[in-house]
Order: sequence, then C-alpha cells, then structure tokens
Amino acid sequence: MPITAPNAELLRSLGRLVRGLSALFWGLPIALIICVQSAKTEFLKPFGIAPPMAVTAWICFGLWQLGAFQKQERIWHSALDRAKLLAIVDLGLSPFLYWWNQVPNQPFFTLVVGIMAVTGLVFLSNLNLVLHRLSAMLPDENLRQETRHFTTLNRYLVFLILCLGILLITVLRFPSLLPSPVEWLLLLSPNSLWLMVFLVLLPLAMTMALIWKIKEVILDSVFGAGH
Repeated sequence: MPITAPNAELLRSLGRLVRGLSALFWGLPIALIICVQSAKTEFLKPFGIAPPMAVTAWICFGLWQLGAFQKQERIWHSALDRAKLLAIVDLGLSPFLYWWNQVPNQPFFTLVVGIMAVTGLVFLSNLNLVLHRLSAMLPDENLRQETRHFTTLNRYLVFLILCLGILLITVLRFPSLLPSPVEWLLLLSPNSLWLMVFLVLLPLAMTMALIWKIKEVILDSVFGAGH
C-alpha cells in the first residue's frame, strides 16, 4: 500500500530517513570492527583516536538523519532521543579504546572501556525499539509484524549477552568463587572480548536485516524503486 500523495516536505524527510538508515546499516558493522581493532590490535595504531571516533560519529549522523521524519510523533522521537544520547556517550568514550590499547593495565581505562561496551549493547537494544516505532508509522502490516517479533527477540538477546558479560567479568575478577568443576571457565580469560564480539553478531545481523527491510519498504512505497 503506497503512501498517498507525498508532498515536498515529506519527500525530503523520507530522503533523510533513507540516508540515515543506510548510514546505520553500514555504520554498525564497521563500528564494531574498528572499535575492536582499536582496542585489541596494532593495525590502527598510527591513526590514534581518529578511527573509533569517526565510526561512532557516523552512527550519530545516521540517527540525526532519522530525526527529520515525523517530528510530531512524540513516542517515535522519545525512543530516537534515547538512542541519540547513548550514541553520543559512545562517541565520547571511544578515544579510550585507543588509550586502553596503549596502556592495558590502567584500571581506569579498563573501566571506561567496559562502560562503553555496556552502553553499546544498550544502544543496540534501544535502536531496535527505534526500528519498532518507525515500522509502526509505515503502511506495511507484514513489516510491522516482522519488526515487532525480531526487535523483541533482539532485545532479549542483548539482555542475555549483558548478563553473560557480567557473569564472565565476575568469574575473571573473583575466581575463588568458582567451584572446582567449572574452573575451566578461567580459560576464557584471554579470549573473553572475542567471545562477547561473537555473541553480539547475531542481534547485530538481525538489526541490520531489519534496517535494510525498512529502507526497501520506504523506497518501494514512496519512490517506486527497490534500490
């Protein structure tokens, strides 16, 4: 069901909406890769704090583009504003990834990187709520149903990953709390970051799929193009 008689202002806001969705679609996986590389490898060392700041700023740009759509919808903009706030927090904390890479034994840097990891996961959960609110305003019932199911699943997955992360940190910080049969969990210590990155891939992939589907529905409905 196409959107009826779009005016020039609506078309401009939809154009910015599509640009914002495209920025988020490409920005999310690139941000994950760049942030992990900045924290754990020497590959991006010559560039200093610039790479993680650039990719997190890219995410902020995408969210600000979304804000041009349906400015009168308070529920939609309330969810979007929370996502913007979390994205700004991640942008402000992103230089610590490079500094932690250079001084990994500094407790303050370790704490800040941990906070950034938590806010990043909360951001991913909140972004799914943003997509759910957005789909509710689009004239496609199948999209609304699909988005509702997958955003709910994604938010549960993010919550489970947060719980697992807290458990893993507790195990690594206080190994004496473990009964001897599960002391093998300590073997995860060197690879704990990579384990968390692997777990995040599933909700991230589903979020990207939803972003792409919403973008395609907008293009098909308004612009009469599937690309």
